[in-house]
Amino acid sequence: MPNFFKDNKDLQFIFNNLDLREVVDIAEDSFTQAKEFNYAPTDYEDAIENYRKVLEVVGDIAGNFIAERASDVDEEGAVLKDGKVHYAKGTQENLKQLAQADLLGMIFPRKYGGLNFPFTLYVMSTELIATADASLMNIFGLQDIGDTIMKFGSEEQRQEFLPGFCRGEYTGAMALTEPDAGSDLQAVKLHAYQDEKGQWYLKGVKRFITNGNGNILLVLARSEPGTKDGRGLSMFACYGGDKIKVRRIENKLGIHGSPTCELQFNDAPAQLVGQRKFGLIKYVFDLMYRARMGVSAQALGIAQAAYGEALKYAKAREQFGKSIYNIPVVANMLIDMRVIIEANRALFYNVAQIVDLKEKLDEKINKLKAEGKPFSEENIRLKKIVKEANLLTPVVKFILTESANKITYDALQIHGGTGYMKEFKVERLARDARITNIYEGTSQLQIVAAIGGVVNDILAEKFDDWEKKNYKGGVAPLVNHLIEIREIFKDALKYVLERKDPVFQEVAAKDLVELYSCLYIGYILLDQAEIEPNKVFVANRYVLTSLANARKNAESIKDGLFGDILHAEKILA
Repeated sequence: MPNFFKDNKDLQFIFNNLDLREVVDIAEDSFTQAKEFNYAPTDYEDAIENYRKVLEVVGDIAGNFIAERASDVDEEGAVLKDGKVHYAKGTQENLKQLAQADLLGMIFPRKYGGLNFPFTLYVMSTELIATADASLMNIFGLQDIGDTIMKFGSEEQRQEFLPGFCRGEYTGAMALTEPDAGSDLQAVKLHAYQDEKGQWYLKGVKRFITNGNGNILLVLARSEPGTKDGRGLSMFACYGGDKIKVRRIENKLGIHGSPTCELQFNDAPAQLVGQRKFGLIKYVFDLMYRARMGVSAQALGIAQAAYGEALKYAKAREQFGKSIYNIPVVANMLIDMRVIIEANRALFYNVAQIVDLKEKLDEKINKLKAEGKPFSEENIRLKKIVKEANLLTPVVKFILTESANKITYDALQIHGGTGYMKEFKVERLARDARITNIYEGTSQLQIVAAIGGVVNDILAEKFDDWEKKNYKGGVAPLVNHLIEIREIFKDALKYVLERKDPVFQEVAAKDLVELYSCLYIGYILLDQAEIEPNKVFVANRYVLTSLANARKNAESIKDGLFGDILHAEKILA
């Protein structure tokens, strides 16, 4: 009986080495919640054991039920019939099973019926579910809209909406995108207006809305007449119902179990969440941390599933009198896949813990403010962590989603012609992976989001500390390689800045972001290898490959290849 959590040695290693003491202490109110809830942990070790047990349940459900239904879900898909969206039979069974296991309110406080899980453990569950069925992750992962209500809504709104999520009565949707406002959310036009009694209503169209048929919709709308930018947008919560028409379900390449809807709001009653005019500049910005990380977890799960299918097929498939697993070029592909997945997982959970701490410090500061206590020390720490999160969350999404596409491509290649056939899971995985580096911000926009932090070298202090560490054993020589990569980065950055050409900087951004990210990942892998000797191989292969790629990136910046791109308008005319 497969268990996607217990059977994944790398995920076990990550879990066993998490550092969430401060996060859990804040989440559990220094473990005083155990006095009110007899199932709350009494100390950190008790909390970790609780998390492990829940993740084992998620791993069991994912491995033995969700994964088994995934092919049928993909074939049946979600359908629009008589004006209503109907999930595939397998999706309905999956959601029912997750609700019965109390897994649909993982991130919410216990007083609303949730499990009060840290963000890091929640996205670990997301990875497990995505490994089984990426489309289901889109519905499971929309607990995050409830998180926005929890953070910024009123207590009445929390009491109204959150228990329904926890009981599995509600699914959600994040209604941001419009036909003329994709990544440029400042262009949102959907109109929010009030009647004479102060009741809000929504009128307009939203498009490409994941799970747009959800019971609760979090909607970005223009509340300030006459405005055209982000300062005129507010956030609203509303119930899906007769006043919101699903005009169509998109006929997509992949993730068929997740309905992507076009919605028409016909004077739909809604509730303002938080303050007017803060919808984009504060609430969506906060939501994007989780959205980027959620899609990254989805990509990581898809990549893990693709690697598993490729490895299994390579061992079973015989050609020329031996299994193709023993053909060096195939073995090399599998090794690369495994190294990339483990490197990506190391990055992902490192950043997940940073996001966790950011959110919990924010909660702590708000509590200290309410109690009239000093919070300057926490505020200084928070500002630094926010800078790191602003850089690293787009880096994570860029790296992991691009990798998922490469890994599924290679997994299909290892299958040969059979992988192109519907009978094998890998073709579905390749289709499902393709959306991950598009939605919630394309890879190109993630680079735009990250480049400011890279140019300002905001991780310099961390890199300095890593360089001073006394690494031992097999990883010690790798430090010199990472120091060389850093020098390559500094030299390339200096070259770009000395050009004093903003357009050239934009063109060079991708290479600079890649240089910076491989340096960061390399040191994380060195730290892992200090703990676990088996990680030395992964660190060695990753760092040596990164050094070669770093030289290539620097050459791309300096050798004039970008000159053509700078004049693309003339060349492509």
